[in-house]
Amino acid sequence: MNKIAIITGAGKLPTLFLEEAVARGYEVYPVYLFDNVDSKIKEYGNSVKYSIAQVGKIIKYLKSKEISRLIMLGKVEKNLIFSNLKFDLVATKILMNTRNKKDKNILMAIINHLEKEGIEVLPQNFLMDKYMAKEMDYTKRKALPDDMKTIEIGIEAAKMLTAIDAGQTVVVKNESVVALEGVEGTDKTIERAGEYAGKDCVIVKMARPNQDYRIDIPTIGVDTLKKAVEIKAKGIVIESEHMLFIDQEEVINFADKNKIFIKGIKYE
Repeated sequence: MNKIAIITGAGKLPTLFLEEAVARGYEVYPVYLFDNVDSKIKEYGNSVKYSIAQVGKIIKYLKSKEISRLIMLGKVEKNLIFSNLKFDLVATKILMNTRNKKDKNILMAIINHLEKEGIEVLPQNFLMDKYMAKEMDYTKRKALPDDMKTIEIGIEAAKMLTAIDAGQTVVVKNESVVALEGVEGTDKTIERAGEYAGKDCVIVKMARPNQDYRIDIPTIGVDTLKKAVEIKAKGIVIESEHMLFIDQEEVINFADKNKIFIKGIKYE
């Protein structure tokens, strides 16, 4: 049987992947990093817990189970990473050899080390085809012709933002940029936009150029829509073929109920 490990943070993605992989006949080994992961992950038969600072121990465990492929899924909050952790020798060496301590660079250094050890790190959309966003109108409400100029401005702003690796979400209204995502994340960006501009904002989320899906894949789900409803947004625009759209039935029904459009756009 094909074996695959999931390095698991918080959120729904690890559970969705677990269910999909098991359905396709994989023997799955979740390695969860924090106690606040989904209970389905913690209760799964092959599940084990290691600290994110125990890279060496995780590698030793994977090799003991003859696992040569893994996927990294779920949120890892910075305050949890640096809260009284004792880094093992492998993790310490990786950090010492990473000149720039940005999240992406640390993850890349970990991935490079794993692959030197013969463990392939898979893209986060592996086996997740049915969740990839499509180029389409998902909701009953549609973006109007008058909205398209605002949306185009949002797309270009989001692409510039992703080009400097600052964030992936931009909120726009009336052909103006209201809020740009920074370290605070998507939800806080949407909240800030609501405070600045009130109702009828449009949330635009795009992928980075040459996005490395092993490290991160943009995702929208119920939480994104709830924030949109809170600020009485007009719509959400997502990049097709480069993002995961989870909880689709629930999200679309909720969006229809609140008269919010969700539009998948292909970026050329």
